[in-house]
Amino acid sequence: MKKQFKQAAEFISKNCTADDYSFFIYDTDTQDTRYAQNRITQNMTGTKLNINLNVAFGNKTGSATVNSFEESSLKDMIKTAETIAKMNKPDPEYVTSASKAEYPVVNNVAEGTEKCTIDDIVKMIQKVIDNAKSKNAFVSGLMTRTISDFYTSTKNGFEGFDRSSSFSNSMTMSDNVNKEVKVSRSVKDFNEFPIDKEIEELNFRFDTLSEPKAIEKGTYNVILRPQAVLNFFSFLLYFYDRRSADYKITPFHDSIGKEIFGKDFSIISTFSDPSITASPFSADGIIGKDIEWIKNGVLKNLFTNRSYAKKIGVEPNLMANLIISGGDTDEKEMMKKVDNGIIINNFWYIRNVSTRKGELTGLTRDGMYYFENGEIKHSVVNLRFNEMAIEVTKRILALSKEEQLTDNVRVPSMLIKDFTFVDTTTF
Repeated sequence: MKKQFKQAAEFISKNCTADDYSFFIYDTDTQDTRYAQNRITQNMTGTKLNINLNVAFGNKTGSATVNSFEESSLKDMIKTAETIAKMNKPDPEYVTSASKAEYPVVNNVAEGTEKCTIDDIVKMIQKVIDNAKSKNAFVSGLMTRTISDFYTSTKNGFEGFDRSSSFSNSMTMSDNVNKEVKVSRSVKDFNEFPIDKEIEELNFRFDTLSEPKAIEKGTYNVILRPQAVLNFFSFLLYFYDRRSADYKITPFHDSIGKEIFGKDFSIISTFSDPSITASPFSADGIIGKDIEWIKNGVLKNLFTNRSYAKKIGVEPNLMANLIISGGDTDEKEMMKKVDNGIIINNFWYIRNVSTRKGELTGLTRDGMYYFENGEIKHSVVNLRFNEMAIEVTKRILALSKEEQLTDNVRVPSMLIKDFTFVDTTTF
């Protein structure tokens, strides 16, 4: 932990006169390198510091933020937060700050990412650009190396520190006419970033987009590749909290302990895999732990913050990371399990049709392919889908091994029966 963090926390402890407080420091060291039209266009590096203080007099709260460790800045932050709290109306959902607690010991930072240099990044970008040129195409994207330090302390004794690393690349390749595809990924360790695999996937999508054919709307067997799986179910998880369920806002009302998903659908958070980062605690002092959120279709837990957990008398919890459990069926085997279908690389413009029902709509993107008799036949013009996310899990026919898409997310590909498309597009 940086010495300045402890010194700032001690200053707050000595000078804050509020009945309660929570103190946070976010210190991020970022290297951003942008490239466009087959050349590097921008390189930015630097640190971003945010120091935040939340205070309470009774249940009247206030907060303030500064970006300097200077005592004068910290004094101004305390004064501003306390003044706002004294003038504020009482907060009926206020809970006192977290007490001292033990949290999991984790190693969320990789030496390979810490030691990654601009030369390493440029070499990787050069490989990406050389590939685009070999395709008579143009590539644009962003590579980002991030080292983040997060510290928190409270008046009631909780203190936590977490250091994490991430390396990401998002790239789009286009012929500047009518073909454009995108891939993106982030990992904990720069040395484990699969740039060759990413280029191979980018090329496959680009090559197979030649002369896409229009198909009719309707229901199709689909293979959702990992990025499509993540984007689709992220919208379901956005409302995956106990309060919304109890208030009947989401389809999870009165569902804990019940099998409402398909039996092949499971989601967990775990601290047992060192390749994936896991948050040991949340900003408000919830301790991370291994959790089964959904197990073989049974809803086991819903996210519950400290305020609502206190109200209903349960333990709060934290989604430390996200793993949608997979299987052992690869894509070629999936294509042989059904007579025909569509492979979907990604979705975008996903929106809720009904939060209460978990109904979603959105568009396909980044390449879609029709397959028949176990072989890809041609690319397909994009379609709009309309589906009930929970019902989709009941039509899972096969799952691939899990694939890491971000430093804290792993998901599989899914073969889904009778996925509903409600409209066609012209692109």
